[in-house]
Amino acid sequence: MNIQIQNADILLFDRGEKPFLRRCDLFIREGCIAGIGEAPADFTADRVLDGTHRLAMPGLINCHTHAYMTLMRNIADDLAFDEWLFGNISPIEDKLIAEDGYWGSLLGCMEMLRSGTTCFLDMHMFPGQSARAARESGMRAAISRGLVGSGDDEGGTRRLHEALSEMEEAKGDSRLSFLLAPHAIYTCDEAYLRRVTQAAKEQGLRLHIHVSESRNEIENAKKQFGASPVEYLARIGLFDVPTVAAHCVHLSEEDIDILAEKGVSAATNPVSNCKLANGFAPIPKLLAHGVNVCLGTDGAASNNTLNLFREMGFVSLVHKGVTGDPLAVGAADTLKMATLAGARALGLEKTIGSIEVGKRADIVLLNTDCPQFSPRNNLISALAYSANGSEVDTVLVDGEIVLEHRAFPGIDEERVRYEVNRITEKFGKQE
Repeated sequence: MNIQIQNADILLFDRGEKPFLRRCDLFIREGCIAGIGEAPADFTADRVLDGTHRLAMPGLINCHTHAYMTLMRNIADDLAFDEWLFGNISPIEDKLIAEDGYWGSLLGCMEMLRSGTTCFLDMHMFPGQSARAARESGMRAAISRGLVGSGDDEGGTRRLHEALSEMEEAKGDSRLSFLLAPHAIYTCDEAYLRRVTQAAKEQGLRLHIHVSESRNEIENAKKQFGASPVEYLARIGLFDVPTVAAHCVHLSEEDIDILAEKGVSAATNPVSNCKLANGFAPIPKLLAHGVNVCLGTDGAASNNTLNLFREMGFVSLVHKGVTGDPLAVGAADTLKMATLAGARALGLEKTIGSIEVGKRADIVLLNTDCPQFSPRNNLISALAYSANGSEVDTVLVDGEIVLEHRAFPGIDEERVRYEVNRITEKFGKQE
């Protein structure tokens, strides 16, 4: 379908990757951005979308989440990290079946689309279910099966086989890509990490792993390996494969140098890290060292939302407060983290992440005719500091309208909510 978006404020990036706005028409042909301001030759629109009082921006990219964890939203709050994970979340996960993962993931896709996210990097535990949910919602997704194991143990072998089989089954779906995801250094031993790294090299895949999330993780790594998690992973060769390292909260200067040298993308999850009292990643230092910093929500079990607009505002505000520097992380930085940097982390920078001729049309239309965007003094600042996600009106992925006037043309929303509520009955009554 050919789509013309008329008279919208278009969020673009200059050659220095700084955002700016241009009011013009946008032309989409066969899923690609075909023209900005000027229609391509022989273009005829099948649909015309009115861009009056609309801001068109690249779809946001959530670079670390566990979409199925919407099932555990608001169920284990105000707890220390180890008690939250091992005492509450893991036992609940043991009660889930694959179909549960599908419904939880589909609910997550709905939430992400409604708050402007068009692509997400998922670490899941139910083969095929995250991909199924992404496909049915119309989202773009980078899928990674969470891998836990020791050496060539049966469970680790099975999980790795599931991850590779899932990729084979999804071949031909252009909106899906895949990574291998060893969960963390405390759930995978060295032999297994090396095994997964080698499989990634052989398959030409990227890696996705939790790194330096909590203080206990750092202390245990130094006791067990005589090194920080970052130093340890570099030593065993994991960072020789392009890697998305989730969290990166507790980093030394040496750690930051390693991440920069190895080209590791740091996916910061500021709300989740704050809520679990794990601290804040040193984002200003990472940016100053040239590390590609992208943005994630983590799962709804720890964040409690999958809203990247919330993350954009928080990541900027918290680092101003922590550093005492009002210039520490600005609106332009956060927009880049949630778009261009996210695409770069996933190896999709030539495909998505910005509105450019030739890229896929993953586009979000926000309604700027609302109190929080008035007056229209600086819409770029408004995206970081005023937006809350409710402004999202229409969303396109690959040029397909997957959300229109906040309604889902391809999802039975009532059925999803029913199934999710049914599933959570197995968790027992909550206070």
